[in-house]
Amino acid sequence: MLPPYRIKVVEPIPFLSAEERQLALAEAGYNPFNLRADQITIDLLSDSGTGATSAAQEAAAALGDESYAGARSWFRFRDEVRDLTGYPRILPVHQGRAGERILFSSLLKPGQICISNTHFDTTHANVELVGAEARDLPCPEALDLDSAEPFKGNIDLDALERTLTGPEGHRVGLVLMTITNNGLGAQPVSMANLAAVRELCRRHRVPFFLDAARFAENAWLVGQREPGYRDWTPRQIAAHAFQLADGCVVSLKKDGLSAIGGFIGLRDDDLHAVCEANLIATEGFSTYGGLAGHDLERLTQGLREVVDPAYLQARAASTARLAQMINDAGVDTVQPPGIHALYLNAGRLLPHLSPREFPGHALGCQLYLDGGIRCAELGSLYLGGMDDQHQLLTPAPFELVRLAIPRRVYTDTHFEYVAAVLADIAKDPERVRGYRVVSSPPLLRHFKVRLERIPAPGSAA
Repeated sequence: MLPPYRIKVVEPIPFLSAEERQLALAEAGYNPFNLRADQITIDLLSDSGTGATSAAQEAAAALGDESYAGARSWFRFRDEVRDLTGYPRILPVHQGRAGERILFSSLLKPGQICISNTHFDTTHANVELVGAEARDLPCPEALDLDSAEPFKGNIDLDALERTLTGPEGHRVGLVLMTITNNGLGAQPVSMANLAAVRELCRRHRVPFFLDAARFAENAWLVGQREPGYRDWTPRQIAAHAFQLADGCVVSLKKDGLSAIGGFIGLRDDDLHAVCEANLIATEGFSTYGGLAGHDLERLTQGLREVVDPAYLQARAASTARLAQMINDAGVDTVQPPGIHALYLNAGRLLPHLSPREFPGHALGCQLYLDGGIRCAELGSLYLGGMDDQHQLLTPAPFELVRLAIPRRVYTDTHFEYVAAVLADIAKDPERVRGYRVVSSPPLLRHFKVRLERIPAPGSAA
């Protein structure tokens, strides 16, 4: 599938020597988040704000109105979002986590529960920061990483109903569905699952919101995998998903095809008033929300481009091809492949490393050491429970590595290189050494943790 665009502007990428990469990673405390961009050859750390903009987006940016209040750019953005989502109340924010903070602090109370198919890192943290509990109820199918089940991003409806009808039901303050399910292998959520969640939430009078950072990619996968939606356009499917919920919080650094931006979509006027006051006090006036006029213009155009079937088909095909190359190289990935990221099964590739040696993190570091490839661990370093001495108490259920795919940035040749580096690692996986934590913050530790390599057996410490 040919990408429906051609490359017009390029930037150089650095190629460090093996010795330079070793020194850079050691100075970064063996944490890829601490590496400088000019030390990275292929950056698959995140798909958030890392994509390429189009000529049409840059042309639109020239129309940016930087008026403090009531800018023309705001009204163009608002109307596009309303047309897509159907929500009458739209609040712009500078990115998704700002929207999470505003929404959760306005909607959740200390001691309440926020239920999700899977909270991602900042979402989980923002729930906890308001004194609520973030509880994940992924569907049972998600536990089989190798199965071809089409909608492993779904929530466990039986578990959700048991919680809502059980003794803790009065504590549930919000049900938040993440589409696609980033924390569980970029797996999509079906429309049937969303409709069932809506009915349960209405029956128990619990607010139902979407975390819709990848709404277009979820819509594409629904159109490909769910009977009844084959003849729907991605925009129609996305609009229907938004209509099933009471509101949404969206990072537009993903499917907004921009480096910055997001929004909160609401139906309830009273909740809007509370969120708007919070927004004005902390982000900016309610017609810009921390965004420049040119950002609003790029986002408005990006929201049109991201639901283009040709774009989504090409992006999905490129990710699937990378998955096949990686599998052919002897490295298993979470199946079926999603769109915005692939998840490597590091625990299976590196059985000689125990969870306390963080095999996911070890594989991620080895990708950088061998090929200058930056990525992120989703295993026991990120999800495991640790004591005050940074010793692992509760391992994660899986040891994964996420390869996040920036939008419209890398060619298939770049991905062939990634697969080749992984193939070399797979030929001699026992050379990959484990790591131990040296220092760690109490919250969101994976961002700023520092580690050291565990010496190879028989070597000097």
